[in-house]
Amino acid sequence: MKFTLSWLKDHLDTTASAAEIAEALTDLGLEVEEVVDPTEKLRPFLIGKVREADQHPDADRLRVCKVETAAGLQQIICGAPNARAGITVVIASPGTYVPGLDTTIQVGKIRGVESHGMMASERELELSDEHDGIIELPSGEVGESFADWLAANRPDAVDPMIEIAITPNRPDALAVRGIARDLAARGLGTLKPQDPVTVPGTFPCPIGVTIAEDGLPHAPHFTGRLIRGVKNGPSPAWLQARLTAIGLRPISALVDITNFFTFDMNRPLHVFDAARVKGDLRVHLATGGETLEALDERSYTFQLGMVVISDDQGPESIAGIMGGAPTGVEDDTVDVFLESAFWNPVTIARTGRALKINSDARYRFERGVDPAWTRPGLEAATQMILDLCGGEPSEVVEAGAAPDHARSYTLDTARCSSLVGMDIPATQQRETLESLGFRLEGDLAHVPSWRPDVLGQADLVEEVARVASLTKLAPQPMARPQPGVPKPILTEGQRREQIARRTCAALGYNEAVTYSFIDSTSAALFEGGSDATMLENPISTELSQLRPDLLPGLLQAAGRNQKRGQGDLALFEVGTVFSGGEPEESQVQVAGLLTGRTGPKDVHGSTRAVDVFDVKADAEAVLAALGAPAKVQIFREGASWWHPGRHGRICLGPKKTLGVFGEIHPKILRLMGVKGPAMAFTLWPDQVPAPRNTDAARPALEISDLQAVERDFAFVLDARIEAQQVVAAAQGADKALVQEVRVFDQFEGGSLGEGKKSLAITVRIQPKGETLTDKQIEDIAQKVVQKVQSATGGALRG
Repeated sequence: MKFTLSWLKDHLDTTASAAEIAEALTDLGLEVEEVVDPTEKLRPFLIGKVREADQHPDADRLRVCKVETAAGLQQIICGAPNARAGITVVIASPGTYVPGLDTTIQVGKIRGVESHGMMASERELELSDEHDGIIELPSGEVGESFADWLAANRPDAVDPMIEIAITPNRPDALAVRGIARDLAARGLGTLKPQDPVTVPGTFPCPIGVTIAEDGLPHAPHFTGRLIRGVKNGPSPAWLQARLTAIGLRPISALVDITNFFTFDMNRPLHVFDAARVKGDLRVHLATGGETLEALDERSYTFQLGMVVISDDQGPESIAGIMGGAPTGVEDDTVDVFLESAFWNPVTIARTGRALKINSDARYRFERGVDPAWTRPGLEAATQMILDLCGGEPSEVVEAGAAPDHARSYTLDTARCSSLVGMDIPATQQRETLESLGFRLEGDLAHVPSWRPDVLGQADLVEEVARVASLTKLAPQPMARPQPGVPKPILTEGQRREQIARRTCAALGYNEAVTYSFIDSTSAALFEGGSDATMLENPISTELSQLRPDLLPGLLQAAGRNQKRGQGDLALFEVGTVFSGGEPEESQVQVAGLLTGRTGPKDVHGSTRAVDVFDVKADAEAVLAALGAPAKVQIFREGASWWHPGRHGRICLGPKKTLGVFGEIHPKILRLMGVKGPAMAFTLWPDQVPAPRNTDAARPALEISDLQAVERDFAFVLDARIEAQQVVAAAQGADKALVQEVRVFDQFEGGSLGEGKKSLAITVRIQPKGETLTDKQIEDIAQKVVQKVQSATGGALRG
């Protein structure tokens, strides 16, 4: 939205400068994007007087002028036809930048004669397109700034232009009067009263207007009148200057008047050449297929449901967006039909997008114009046409009625403090709303017709706060219910999620954040894909199911990385998985995935393929960080997507599973396009028992000063016996003294025979109160052998 300072002062009685106004507008929420002050670029140009003007000795069209300047008498070569002695001119001295020429003036020679500057034309100073001669001033003192002379004699030529950014919720600020109203409420001036205009018609309008019944929801109100005997032509200089200053090209008086009201009052209008209108006008919905050549010289084909204005010949205007070329006004237009209507914003937006038309009318109608100013806008524009173009107005024809915009909300002055933290006196709040056009009856605030964005009590508070200036809002600390350290904000579940993320990252994993939705095929591979987890309105067919597990998303991410040459991956994710569609059928899961090798290829052979024990160690590390007990049990019988012989469930007893680790089934990898093998773990943090001791203090460190004793044992076992059974049995030999049991060797075949293996373990015995005797150590060793033999059926290897 662009406007000039003088235009603003038509509505606002103020002495504020352009800079002060720009600062206030930004503070009011109407962000200023640019302020263009023409005096800045004209400041270097000074006034001079031509004392002599002689013919150039070597050029018929050039004159050698002696010009009195601030620096004394200077010689300037000029080719303008009006260069002569005695005139007052505008001088560009050497070193001055000329915006119209995009060049800096230098001392030079023209046909062998030196020239010390230039006498400027209006086009060279970007004041107008006039360039037939240099500027002749009726008055002015030598050395006076031309910018100061213009400010005193032609203020319209140096009128500052301000451009502001308009948010979609402020259509009232698309009018210069709406901007003036905000500034008056801030206190930068007084809003000038606007007397209603009524132009009586002198004859019945020969063009009737109707709105089809199916068009009323889209075009509720239409007004118009005929004005005959107008004289179209160039608009007056003041109107052309205003439109030019905001980037519009003056066309003709009739068109310029409609453009003026579009910006002045946010009231788009349209004028038809009445001689080209056949019969009456009717507003209706297009049946589809109709065409119209619009004023932008492009032809448009209407779709079913678009609103058009037609006469007996067919469509003549794209309602609320752009008029048609067949009924457009020309310089020889004598009779015009002036239209002022209100259109449904949604309909205008939909039609504009479909036809790909961006016009000032569409921009305003789709955001919302004042429905109550439809008829007054017609009257005001009629009066300006009569003033500038003459003519005789008919009576007004009207169809439909202005939509009911009346609404009111209770003004609770105490809410300003609770919502925005500003203590504004109740009287000031009421004065602010009244200055913005709200009508107050007691505590009831009636919203003005030009503010469609105010839809509740909170909006009333927002209006009061922005006018008072949110920059005055002082930060205040949140009140504490009691002194001391506040209670933790995070729940136990949120805290565990943070711990899991930090631990996985510390282990070298990269976090992945995948969608909570997956395709039905992948969901079925992980025992999901039921009707209960199907989305009613998925964003894609590949995201139609709530994920039953985190592994599908990680496997898909691994597949994408492998296709791009990244095979060595360590990914993890912490997120919610779903077993059904109800809130209680979801839980947080932690998942990790390893593929490829432990590191890049190395000549020393330090790299190897990842295996089950890598993810087992990582899973145990995460569980330990979450506070899981150190002694857990490993069971088989995991889900179908795990390799049947290469996975384990980490459990506290047979029924409480904390997590699963192992190798992903090759079939799953093949179906998901992942090059295997792939190792993974999934953990359920909410299954980890809560700590019994909630004290934040760490327990005392227990260190024994007695030397530990290690004994090695080798057992011959059935090949199907798992090492975990041997370790658990050995640990149970003496829970007080056996500190650790480690497997350090395994051997199969050879002299052991078919179906047998040898498993060697190290048992670390840590004395507590006194040094153990040889007999005590031997007794513990015997208990270890007995426990292992009893648990596994094996025998101590000789």
